[in-house]
Amino acid sequence: MTAETTTAPPESEEVYPRRWAALVVLLLAFMLDLLSVTIVNVGLSAIQRDLGASPTDLEWISAAYLLSFAVALITAARLGDLRGRKLVFLVGVAAFAVTSLWCGIAGSPAELIAARVFQGLAAAAIAPQVMSILFTIFTGRERATVFGTFGLLSGLTQAGGLILGGVLITTDVAGLGWRSIFLITVPVAIVLIPLAIWLVPESKVAGGARPRWGATAVLVLALVAIVFPLLEGRVYGWPLWGWLLIAAGILAVVGLAIVEHRDPRRRAGALLPMELFRNRTGAGGLIVLLLSFSGFTGFMMIFPLWLQDGQGFSALNAGTVSIAFAAGGLVMAAFTGRLTIRFGRFIVLTGCLVSVAGGGILLLAVHGASDSLNSWSLVPGLFALGVGMTLVMPPLTTLFLSAVPPEYAGSASGVWTTGQQFGSAVGVAAFGTVFFTVLENSRDHPEAFTAATIAVMGALVVSAALCFTLAPNKEPA
Repeated sequence: MTAETTTAPPESEEVYPRRWAALVVLLLAFMLDLLSVTIVNVGLSAIQRDLGASPTDLEWISAAYLLSFAVALITAARLGDLRGRKLVFLVGVAAFAVTSLWCGIAGSPAELIAARVFQGLAAAAIAPQVMSILFTIFTGRERATVFGTFGLLSGLTQAGGLILGGVLITTDVAGLGWRSIFLITVPVAIVLIPLAIWLVPESKVAGGARPRWGATAVLVLALVAIVFPLLEGRVYGWPLWGWLLIAAGILAVVGLAIVEHRDPRRRAGALLPMELFRNRTGAGGLIVLLLSFSGFTGFMMIFPLWLQDGQGFSALNAGTVSIAFAAGGLVMAAFTGRLTIRFGRFIVLTGCLVSVAGGGILLLAVHGASDSLNSWSLVPGLFALGVGMTLVMPPLTTLFLSAVPPEYAGSASGVWTTGQQFGSAVGVAAFGTVFFTVLENSRDHPEAFTAATIAVMGALVVSAALCFTLAPNKEPA
């Protein structure tokens, strides 16, 4: 059999012989997406100085990628099922190389934001194909091992992105400055294309759900309507139209779910299946996800920016200190599965509260510093935040997926991942707005950082309270 033409065999047939080599290619492609989320946070300060970007521009540079990824994810997954996962994967990797190059040569904030939108669309074409292809070429214990590596991979890539971004910007490789954080992914993507053609098998789903372009357009407009006023409201003085736009976006999401459910012809391939929200764990889990993930992502956008602009840290020092956050997650990752089975929703509750405590410890270190801030004093708070995030996200995912009907497992996964990315975009917009609003009014970086961190802690406290809406389901999905 050849990787170019053969559909991956079902579990009952002989397994794909080059699956481990294909795994390396697929994981490297998946890491491009993870890297593009974290590495840019370290570069925002340099981008601001070089391009003259406004605070709102910086928020858009982060949020544009996350938002475009969120709105395209489910449609890209269905295209892969219908047209061929390998084909869509290759198109995504090629597009990622082109858009990363575009990001690296952008000459203005507006051009960089546009490039980030298309980079997010390319990443959305890659990610679901990676997961689906791996599911088809691995079976049984091997499959469990492969998917068990994703939590570890995420933490390592997050830490690596922070360090890599700091090194590239601080050393000013070839005089490129911040541009190197985007350009470094271009040769990697180019090398992956021929390797994927050679090693990755094609697979499709017979009778797979077709993309719902009309529903996708409604979802895109709805999510943009929610995020746009959060990003631009501060600039325009929080006008009434901004609040009306947010309300319209929320109503459009609800309306789309209702319309799809009421029409039996649309129900089978619905973007937002109502069945996911009929139990308290489904609805409550998504709200906890949006609040908590927005808090974590918003904080990780603000923190390196505050270190560099407010405390005079280099990009490398800011990235190095931020590793404590990823380290906390890595240390806790090995225990979350067993803890979830034993304690269920109380693990998510504990994670929210540990994160709140981490934010408090961090603020004590900031305001306890006499003259210059000692980077080591930030480590305990960051570490606790990382531990808390790992106690929240994997267990919350397990509880959510365990509560949905089995026939909606695929749709639930798509909605869940879309919710993560959308929550990230909202977090960048909302908590970034708090930070920059206070900074503009007070011209005091510690005060701005304090206000934003307290806002993040508030979101996590609300998330902790909402954990009681989750069913005490302890079975793994």
